[in-house]
Amino acid sequence: MSTEWPQKAAPNPYEADARAADEALAQLRRDFTGHRIWRAVRWDGRLGDWVASLHDPHAGVDPTVIRSSPAGLREALVHEAARAEVARVETW
Repeated sequence: MSTEWPQKAAPNPYEADARAADEALAQLRRDFTGHRIWRAVRWDGRLGDWVASLHDPHAGVDPTVIRSSPAGLREALVHEAARAEVARVETW
């Protein structure tokens, strides 16, 4: 047992995960301004799925997109943007 004082606390793995999730959320919000992007809250109070609510009809087609990861949400929103572009072209 170490006799050094103060002893260093073990790193909190949730703190690193929370920081990475915050950064991913901020990046998604910067990249997809036509959606309101947020995290759903699970039944136990922890953060759950990644959600994007459509605010600009030029940015997507579906009013709500839900995925379990930020990468999945990013992929879905890129697909939504392509669908919105096709929908605009077809309506002209």
